[in-house]
Amino acid sequence: MDPSNATIVDQLKASLDQVKERIRAAAARSGRDPKEIRLVAVTKTVPIPRIQHAIEAGVAIFGENYIQEARNKIETFKNQPVSWHFIGHLQSNKAKYAVRLFDLVHTVDSIKLARELDRQAGKHGKVQDVLIQVNISEEATKSGVSEKETLMLAGAVCGMAHLRLRGFMTMPPFFDEPERARPYFASLRQLRDRLRTELKIQDCAELSMGMTGDFEVAVEEGATLVRIGTAIFGERA
Repeated sequence: MDPSNATIVDQLKASLDQVKERIRAAAARSGRDPKEIRLVAVTKTVPIPRIQHAIEAGVAIFGENYIQEARNKIETFKNQPVSWHFIGHLQSNKAKYAVRLFDLVHTVDSIKLARELDRQAGKHGKVQDVLIQVNISEEATKSGVSEKETLMLAGAVCGMAHLRLRGFMTMPPFFDEPERARPYFASLRQLRDRLRTELKIQDCAELSMGMTGDFEVAVEEGATLVRIGTAIFGERA
């Protein structure tokens, strides 16, 4: 390995280790097993060489926000033992690409999108793992279904032959104080627990919540997937 590349990998590994230690500490504070929490490294705008360095540093799951940007990256690393998650807003006309490219789609927010994902997955003989995005904060600028609409969408997804509902995702409002995001994370956990009982879907346990600014609080409130970009790769250009 080129010495300069080795330095970059070491720096990334140090950042990763820091994040993982913070996850471990947050899990310990809430009596959780840190192995329940998986780190999704968000690579929006991150170039291919840096993703290669991240793989060498130990990243196993990558999250992408845009289909077009993700396609080349995923093709480049198709022989690497890594998983790709779609974490951005997904339009129905891009569902066919999402099914081909991603192991988990975090952002199902309508029956229309769910039906199209189901249709496209059926074409490929695939069962697509998905999360439902819930707009817990009911912000007009955010995607996601309202809390009261989640039961209907979850029931519909559970009835689709080529989709598997794995859990739920949310983004709280942006706060300078992470503690203020806690009620939103707690609300999603409570919603998941209620729906697992009502719909009898006990394997639907995933909670995708928490980013660089608030992931420790999210872990304390039950997150199983945390979406981290800046704390690993630094500020985006």
